[in-house]
Amino acid sequence: MLQVHSLADPTLVVDAARLWEGAEHFGPRAKAQTLLAVRRAARVWPPLGRLVDRPRPDVLPLTEPELYDLLGATATRLGAAGVDVHWPRELSRELTATAVVRPAPGTAADNFDFFKTEQLLEFRWQLALGPDRGGAEGADGAEGGSPLTEAEMDALAEAHRPIVRLRDQWVLVDPDLVRKARKRDLGLLDPVDALTVALTGAADVDGVRVPAVPTGALAHLRERLTGEPHPVPQPPALKATLRDYQLRGLAWLDRMTALGLGGCLADDMGLGKTVTLIALHLHRARPEPTLVVCPTSLLGNWQREIERFAPHVPVRRYHGTGRSLDDVPDGALVLTTYGTMRTSAAELAARDWDLVVADEAQHVKNPHAATARALRTIPAAARVALTGTPVENNLSELWALLDWTTPGLLGPLKAFRARHARLAETGGSPESDEAVARLARLVRPFLLRRKKSDPGIAPELPPKTETDHPAPLTREQTALYQAVVRETLARIEAADGIARRGLVMKLLMALKQICNHPAQYLKDGAARTGAGASRTGAGRSRSGKLDLLDELLDTILSEDASVLVFTQYVEMARLLQSHLDARGVPTQLLHGGTPVAARETMVDRFQAGEVPVFLLSLKAAGTGLNLTRASHVVHYDRWWNPAVEDQATDRAYRIGQTQPVQVHRLITEGTVEDRVAELLAAKQALADAVLGDGGEAALTELSDAELSELVALRRVR
Repeated sequence: MLQVHSLADPTLVVDAARLWEGAEHFGPRAKAQTLLAVRRAARVWPPLGRLVDRPRPDVLPLTEPELYDLLGATATRLGAAGVDVHWPRELSRELTATAVVRPAPGTAADNFDFFKTEQLLEFRWQLALGPDRGGAEGADGAEGGSPLTEAEMDALAEAHRPIVRLRDQWVLVDPDLVRKARKRDLGLLDPVDALTVALTGAADVDGVRVPAVPTGALAHLRERLTGEPHPVPQPPALKATLRDYQLRGLAWLDRMTALGLGGCLADDMGLGKTVTLIALHLHRARPEPTLVVCPTSLLGNWQREIERFAPHVPVRRYHGTGRSLDDVPDGALVLTTYGTMRTSAAELAARDWDLVVADEAQHVKNPHAATARALRTIPAAARVALTGTPVENNLSELWALLDWTTPGLLGPLKAFRARHARLAETGGSPESDEAVARLARLVRPFLLRRKKSDPGIAPELPPKTETDHPAPLTREQTALYQAVVRETLARIEAADGIARRGLVMKLLMALKQICNHPAQYLKDGAARTGAGASRTGAGRSRSGKLDLLDELLDTILSEDASVLVFTQYVEMARLLQSHLDARGVPTQLLHGGTPVAARETMVDRFQAGEVPVFLLSLKAAGTGLNLTRASHVVHYDRWWNPAVEDQATDRAYRIGQTQPVQVHRLITEGTVEDRVAELLAAKQALADAVLGDGGEAALTELSDAELSELVALRRVR
């Protein structure tokens, strides 16, 4: 179609047909000038000469070769001659390609058992024709348009020119799309790789990241995983009233275990993971028993919770001498420890289990450890990991948890590190942000994380306040600290490799012990002889931190309150117990060597108010215990991972707590403890190295100058 525009007013445009009919705003010579312009343009492209022979030069029918010619350099030459070429919208409909994953044709969505099939899934290009100016067309497997049929893609594959006839319309075609139509099959994917594509919405094709969508049964599975789970009523046999977020957790666990996928319930400590799991066991009501693997310290807690919330459910301990699985009835809950599971994995693997539950699942975050390897040998209909630790802090640990609950979900560890972890952990770039978002899309359906601070999770919890209490060093502590720093740094400067790392670890350990109490570092018997050896003649102790603890306890006990005192060192806990006994303060001490029965008795005594001060080893008692009698928590020494301290605090700050909780962290001024506290609060780059388990090992990689800066005793203003 020929159009004419005014030289005086380029915005004035009219079809040539209307000009010949006498359109206004054009002068009497407009027709003649138009014919002259057409003759000049015909010298550039001869087919235009046919317009001059028509009664009015309005429409020029083109042959297919002429149309292809006009698509090339001809349009540029005509533009130089004053003739612009405009393509109609119908011709500019977009043709797109999307990688799609689908089960073999003919497989019904409801009959495709995705994770129990060995059938590979098709991975191929699907081309789609974009919407025309009349509106969008529906999509099925290719977003933003109408998918081409196999016959249409065959026709496109055979095209050798940049325009093809599709659905009675001419469509401009990118040569790259023609190549994809010719080689549309991209291979086959196993179910796990196909699920990764479905959840992340992208795939690698020839080293390039391209959009990808699932179809058929795989799209159905994605909808089930990413949508809101169907509500599950509270089991009638549960002797408790689940909170709304616990009911949502139950519905999520029911969906994941019903699919045979399992998952990780990563709620904060104290939000009721145990009762939620008991509710899941009741809801499933399978004849096969559920196996719960937990730390030794939690055996009693699990048994008490089961007897409290599901008193009719048989519970058996598979632990200690004479243990047996012979008398386990249908529908029972079997409790065992990680240590027993490791040594008796063959016996446990020979039994049919409905669920296998790993409580405090951070114990198996190292997939190469014997405990984690043993746990993987025990089959079950589904697996559930329970942990209060934010697993996203360490991506390799996240891989270990989810690869146990849903084997193969994230691929091999080496590939996971290369594909997701390394780029996500670098931070600060669009590529890193995209890697984080892609990984989040992949793992989000398999990990449910709720925090106490989340809106609507635990509004009934009382307030919690956290305070750092600075403690001065005594003269004895100052002299010991400076001497150890001076002597050990000199040895570190002369060492390298493993020997250097060992010296750095030894230095950090020694300084932390000196900060706690000189008697812990010197091992001079203060823990055995009580206050006489731990105090100076002036009535002050040899440790500024111990003096501060005394002051805190005097205030706490005067208010008839109860307190938990955590330390990472059993020897320091014993020293504190000896010191407080000499002062007449009733205490009890729980550590890794405390028998299970004694642990349960200690918890009951504390909860009954019989003992106001509970001394606890951080590793042995930092998880699993319910100690809501306490309204104060004291961290006598700092752990390198604040998440571990938070777990310990949650022994008191948890569902069932009715009192405001005050958390006290004792920090010696000007020391490595003070410096680490600053790092955790302000220097995020180094804090990241400290946050994970084994943070001290990360500090061994500091240079001599950085290490000296970290441990040097600073003057306190």
